[in-house]
Amino acid sequence: MHSWVDGLPVDGLSSLKDRGLAYGDGLFETIAVKAGHPLLLELHLQRLALGCSRLAIAADHVLIRSELLAYAQQMGDGILKLILTRGDSQRGYGASPGAQPRRILQASPSASYPQANARDGVVLFDCATRLSEQPLLAGLKHLNRLEQVLARSEWQDPAYAEGLMRDTSGRVIEGVFSNLFLVQDGRLLTPDLQRSGVAGVMRAALLAQAARLAIPCHITDISLEQLQQADELFVCNSVYGVWPVRAFADLSWPVGPLTRKLQGIARTLLDV
Repeated sequence: MHSWVDGLPVDGLSSLKDRGLAYGDGLFETIAVKAGHPLLLELHLQRLALGCSRLAIAADHVLIRSELLAYAQQMGDGILKLILTRGDSQRGYGASPGAQPRRILQASPSASYPQANARDGVVLFDCATRLSEQPLLAGLKHLNRLEQVLARSEWQDPAYAEGLMRDTSGRVIEGVFSNLFLVQDGRLLTPDLQRSGVAGVMRAALLAQAARLAIPCHITDISLEQLQQADELFVCNSVYGVWPVRAFADLSWPVGPLTRKLQGIARTLLDV
């Protein structure tokens, strides 16, 4: 299926002056599509709108929604990637006045992961790459993802399904492509993402479901020492749902009941 740029089918780069290409000046969303329906669409669009507000990108959100729905309908099943850039500009960091944001839609096949990841849990790699602390960008799904690229390059062993990332102060933040939750004494804990990290759509959905079910939940700073005290650990994203974590370094955890409960909720959210 052809990619779309500003609503039109293309098969290559539309502009070499795009600020997304030159500076990573933009945002993206990775959306699971099933039977023509983009899943968790409202949460994806809410995060996109927050990013546009923070980066002062004057996007037409009504048009974006319309194009996403039309593109997903043509896809059927798969993974839809939306890239929104600030548009074209001349050389230099300063944006050109009146630059028009560029909308790029791309389709990929549905993700295929080993069933054992969800059933038995995954092992996390201990990434040496640290996430920088930048509150202006924290939480956003912006195009500058070199930290994740470097972290993912640290391991090739398929025994590791995901990597654990910390910030420059040593706080536990997230996985390379997922968010992290701990279960301790019946409480759900997830790292504070006000300094770094990506506020994932599945993370937001699970926090909302936990509140609905009156499961105590805390967004807080988390240290490596707190991982040792956790009863359960899991990672999540909007494509695969929830993977229990069974091991990290010399630590291990069982696949516990609250992880299974939230895994079932995530599975429902990703089903049509």
